Amino acid sequence: MRLQVDGPEIWLKLENLQPIGSFKIRGAVNAIRQAPRQATSRGVVTASAGNMAQGVAWAARELGVPATIVVPEHAPQTKLDAIERLGGRIVKVPYERWWQAIVESRYDGVDGLFVHPVQDEPVMAGNGTIGLELAEQLPSADTVVVPWGGGGLFTGIASALAVRQPRTKVYAVEPATGAAVAAALAAGEPQAAEYTASFVDGAGSRTLLPAVWERARDLLAGSFTVTLDETAAAVRLLAERARVVAEGAGALSVAAALSGRVPGERIVVVVSGGNIDSHRLTAILAGRTPT
Repeated sequence: MRLQVDGPEIWLKLENLQPIGSFKIRGAVNAIRQAPRQATSRGVVTASAGNMAQGVAWAARELGVPATIVVPEHAPQTKLDAIERLGGRIVKVPYERWWQAIVESRYDGVDGLFVHPVQDEPVMAGNGTIGLELAEQLPSADTVVVPWGGGGLFTGIASALAVRQPRTKVYAVEPATGAAVAAALAAGEPQAAEYTASFVDGAGSRTLLPAVWERARDLLAGSFTVTLDETAAAVRLLAERARVVAEGAGALSVAAALSGRVPGERIVVVVSGGNIDSHRLTAILAGRTPT
């Protein structure tokens, strides 16, 4: 879908239209379907702010096994409600403990196969199907802009395009409230970045996962950082002009493209998800940036 704005062509890859409202269903289903039946017989576990949680819960329900989801305390209620509707059991923990589960790829005291939300190869391969689709649907694209949460979406898409459409440059985008990619690119290696929780709950972090960075760094054409105000404005524009509902992370790539900083005449922006709390969306549509 093309976004009607002045300047370069901006094309929307609408992952918010997936059954769970997010691209995460691709990687979750791929990982769980590929796992040996014995490994998933006691259930599956993941650590997620909401969207991967829904993907894992969806795939677990399809398989007929329980799903346990470790979420950070700031996870939005809309996503928590969706997890429960899909049959997932929620374990809410402080951000630091949640991040520890992601770093260690495990959460003690819970049975089941741990499906990493970012760095498992089957998860990244599932995400990479977006890149394959882009190569078929818009082979003339100059640039693709991808929101960076943990890096699995970027790595999957960029890996696929590197093979199928190597002339296309792939950039990451993250919120200014957690710009770990920008910090790593500036330093040449992962560095701690200042982090503040915000309505952009699906992107931005204090640091990068080393295994993902090793895969992603040679695929990165660069990165962009956008403010919360720019992100809220992009959510609002998508709703008003394209009738598209995007969550904060899903609007990051649109915000970057609208800033005029992204090179290329034909730009694809990945709208990674649309699971936004109604009170946040109401505030944005009224011209405010949620705190």
